[in-house]
Amino acid sequence: MKHYKIALSIAGSDPSGGAGIQADLKTFSACGCYGATVITAVVDENTIGVTDVHAVPVLFVSGQIKSVLDDIGADAIKIGMLHSSELILSVKETLSRYNIKNIVLDPVMVATSGDKLLQDEAIDTLQKELIPFVRVITPNIPEAEILSGKKITNQKGFSAIIRDLSVGNKVSVLLKAGHLTGDELIDVFYNAETDEIIELSSQRIHTKNTHGTGCTFSSAITAFLAHDLPLNDAIRNAKDYMDKAIRAGAEYEIGKGHGPVHHFFNFWE
Repeated sequence: MKHYKIALSIAGSDPSGGAGIQADLKTFSACGCYGATVITAVVDENTIGVTDVHAVPVLFVSGQIKSVLDDIGADAIKIGMLHSSELILSVKETLSRYNIKNIVLDPVMVATSGDKLLQDEAIDTLQKELIPFVRVITPNIPEAEILSGKKITNQKGFSAIIRDLSVGNKVSVLLKAGHLTGDELIDVFYNAETDEIIELSSQRIHTKNTHGTGCTFSSAITAFLAHDLPLNDAIRNAKDYMDKAIRAGAEYEIGKGHGPVHHFFNFWE
C-alpha cells in the first residue's frame, strides 16, 4: 500500500481562511502532504483584525494530539498559536511521548493586523520550554525582538540575533525580513545542525495581501521536511513557494484589509 507524507498543524483557526489552520492545510496540500490538524483556539478574525479568541481547553488539545499521532502519525509537525503557558507546557509534554524530529515552531505573538495573540506571561514559557524542544523556529522581526529583548532596525544585526535565539546553537532559526523597509528582502537562516548561516534574498512584492504569510512559510518548511528533504533544501524550497504564493495573490482582492496569499498558484488562477 502507498503512504502519504503526513504533516500535522497545531494552531488556531482563522474563519476567513487566510491564516492559522486553514492556511496550514492549504500549504500542506499544495506541497504534496496529507494535512492533519489540532485546533488550539477558535479565533474570531477576518482580513481587518481580530475580534476575540476562544481558547480550546488544554486537555482537549492534548487529546487531539494523541488521537492523530496514535493513529496516523506524522512525518513533521508545525506549531503555531499557543496562547497560554499552560497550553505550551501541555503541548510539549504530549509531543515528548512521540519520537518526531521534524517540529517547526512559528512563535505566533501578533497577527498581521497588529492584534496580540499570546499572553505576556506565556512568552517566558515559550522561550524556556518549547523553543529548546523543536528543530526550527521561524520568527519575524517583531517576534525576534520580543524573544531576544533587542531592537532590530536593519539587516546588520540579523546574524547576532539568530545565534541568540538558537539556544546555544541547538535550534535552527529562520529570521524573516519582511518588516524591514527596502525593495530587497534578505531572510537569514541559521542551520544549527551544520553551524552555517544562509541568506535568502528576494525582491519585495508590493501588495497588501500578506495575511497568513508567517503561517504559510512555516507550514511549507514543515511539508518539505515531511518529504525528508535536507534542512537547507526544505528552507530554500519553502522560501521559493512563499515568494510565488505572494506574487500570484498580489492582485486579488479578498476582504477589506490584508488579503491572503495564493496557496494554490500551481493549480489554478
